[in-house]
Amino acid sequence: MTSRKMVDILKERIGTERRDFNFDRKKDTLRIVNSESDKGITVELPGIIARWEEKKEKAVDEVVYYVEEALSVMGGEYSLEGKEKSIFPVIRSASFPSEAAEGNPFLFDEHTAETRVYYALDLGNTYRLIDIAMMKKEGWEADRIRQIARFNVRSLSTGVKSDTVAGNTFYFLNTNDGYDASRILNEPWLREMKDKMAGTMALAIPHQDVIIIADVENDTGYDILAQMAMSFFASGKVPVTALSFLYEDGELEPVFILGKNKNREDKNI
Repeated sequence: MTSRKMVDILKERIGTERRDFNFDRKKDTLRIVNSESDKGITVELPGIIARWEEKKEKAVDEVVYYVEEALSVMGGEYSLEGKEKSIFPVIRSASFPSEAAEGNPFLFDEHTAETRVYYALDLGNTYRLIDIAMMKKEGWEADRIRQIARFNVRSLSTGVKSDTVAGNTFYFLNTNDGYDASRILNEPWLREMKDKMAGTMALAIPHQDVIIIADVENDTGYDILAQMAMSFFASGKVPVTALSFLYEDGELEPVFILGKNKNREDKNI
């Protein structure tokens, strides 16, 4: 599969009505613009092709859904007032853009060296990241949004599935509600999970739609978690980080796993 062929597939699937496409061969990206609002989204083709090699048409379905939902939001007028129950935090990588394409800064907070916390207004099938202009227009303070979002994330379900491998137990949360990784901000839940651990608690948020918690009882557990995190990171629609974390004393500590060795670098939640 070449980038040009993937561009042709996406153009056919998304359609050209009210959509403009700009293929940047040098950067290997495709920018898709809502011609009515003149706002758009840029997708990186190598990542899509890698997922296509693994998932075939399902990978294309995911990209098309993501693009169409994103474009449908752009240009719309949305209000925060009366929508307090629809405000949630979302986890993104530290390299995620700090502002929208038109230069309007998003509201976000640093989380770890690898991650940031952005804030979103849930719209049902998708959500819109809250930006500074949106806040100022309605007279909302950043701390108000933070408090509401942190409160709301605790209302999300925390049911997990588990599997035991080589004497280590792994718990998976994957509801596909767009906020799976955001559960890492639910501190009471993390403490509850910590109480269940027979060994060391480690976790990973490789992409937006999953959180993995590991009860590590031997060194093999770290290796397995690292492999899982990398695999999920490579296949996620919205990758976050392939790095794993230890959870100790209410803090997240990145853990760099090299074979059987664990190298740590402290970083608070």
